[in-house]
Amino acid sequence: MAILEALIAPIASIIDKVIPDKAARDQAKLELLKLQGSQEMESIQARLSAIVAEANSQDPWTSRARPSFLYVMYAMILWAIPMGLLAAWEPRAARDIAAGMNAYLNGLPEPLYALFGTGYLGYTVARQWGKAKGIDK
Repeated sequence: MAILEALIAPIASIIDKVIPDKAARDQAKLELLKLQGSQEMESIQARLSAIVAEANSQDPWTSRARPSFLYVMYAMILWAIPMGLLAAWEPRAARDIAAGMNAYLNGLPEPLYALFGTGYLGYTVARQWGKAKGIDK
C-alpha cells in the first residue's frame, strides 16, 4: 500500500495540471481517493510492484527494456531531419518512404500499441515513485 500512497500525490498533481476546470478537477481527485481503497487499486498496486521489481532487476536486458523504448522513440523523431532534407531534393522518394512507414505502422495491431503505452506509463510511474522515495536518482 506504500506504493499507492506515494502515487496519490503525484497523480493529484498531474490532475491539477491536466484538468483546467476546478469542479472537474475536484471530482477527479475524489474518484482517485475512492479508488484508493478499492479492489481495483489493489490490482494496480500488484502490477506496480511487479514493474518496480523489474526496473530494479540486476539483469541489464530486463532493467533497460523500457528506457530502450524511449531511445527508439527519439530515433523515430530525429529521423524527421534527414527525411525533411530528402523531401527538399527528392520529394517523391520522401513521400514513398513516408507512405511505406505509415503502411507498416498502421499494420501493427492496436493491442501492441496499448502494450507499449501501458509499459511506458508503468515505467514512468515506477521511476516517479522511486524518485519520491529517494531510491532512484
